[in-house]
Amino acid sequence: MTADPRLAGWRDRADAALAQVLPDPGLRPRRLHTAMRHAVLLGGKRMRPLLVYAAGTLAGADEATLDAPAAAVELLHAYSLVHDDLPCMDDDALRRGQPTVHVAFDEATAVLAGDALQSLAHRVLADATTPAATTVAMLRTLAEAAGAAGMCGGQALDIDATGEGAAVTVAELERLHALKTGALIRAAVRMGGLCGDMEPADLERLDGFAAALGLAFQVRDDILDVEGDSAILGKTAGKDAAQDKATFPALIGLGDSRARLVALVAEMDAALAPFGEAAAPLRALGRLAVERDR
Repeated sequence: MTADPRLAGWRDRADAALAQVLPDPGLRPRRLHTAMRHAVLLGGKRMRPLLVYAAGTLAGADEATLDAPAAAVELLHAYSLVHDDLPCMDDDALRRGQPTVHVAFDEATAVLAGDALQSLAHRVLADATTPAATTVAMLRTLAEAAGAAGMCGGQALDIDATGEGAAVTVAELERLHALKTGALIRAAVRMGGLCGDMEPADLERLDGFAAALGLAFQVRDDILDVEGDSAILGKTAGKDAAQDKATFPALIGLGDSRARLVALVAEMDAALAPFGEAAAPLRALGRLAVERDR
């Protein structure tokens, strides 16, 4: 499936918005500012901001309105990667083909850079041009996706499920990833929908699409960790097995993991079917998530 031609333009918009809101590395504290830009601007798929633009366009919002939530969700995602890579977490030295922030700078700077990116995400969203009620709804959506009921909770479950002797069922693994990976993906789609004139039933359909996409994204990640090349992935392959992490290939095998991807694509298509061709960008992002090689 060919990617929707609008995606490249939206990626450029997201990159421009991010470059504009990140602090000037020439201003003090220079090391912190430089680390923040290192974490955000050195590549990345920009899946989450693209989902904001795609869902928002479907809901009838203009691109300028979507810039703030698109930037905010990527800043929050970048913070999570900085902290996820720390020695006390996944202890990774490579991200997006570059040294991770604690390697390029130091651990203390990486912690502060992650904290500052999370704070900046909420400030950017608070400055959105949407009506006050919409802005508050988006702030709540992003905050819930980031906290104990979302990404942080999923990371805690991941820690509990890591190591020799840890026993995790497939249902528990899906719950883990619905929080760790899926929550922020669902937030991106929902914030886009909130920016337009979308009925609650349609928002629910988008949430169903995003839930399937979030799980598919993680299943594909797990497969790539087994089969991928670090040079292509831009991060260290084989880390999951080395750390005894609970993954879909480890629990159900590669064949069944690929079959699960096929089923999740069908779930995404079914959720988007009522929108017809208007949902083409979201449909394309779903395909990119399951067919990617990095």
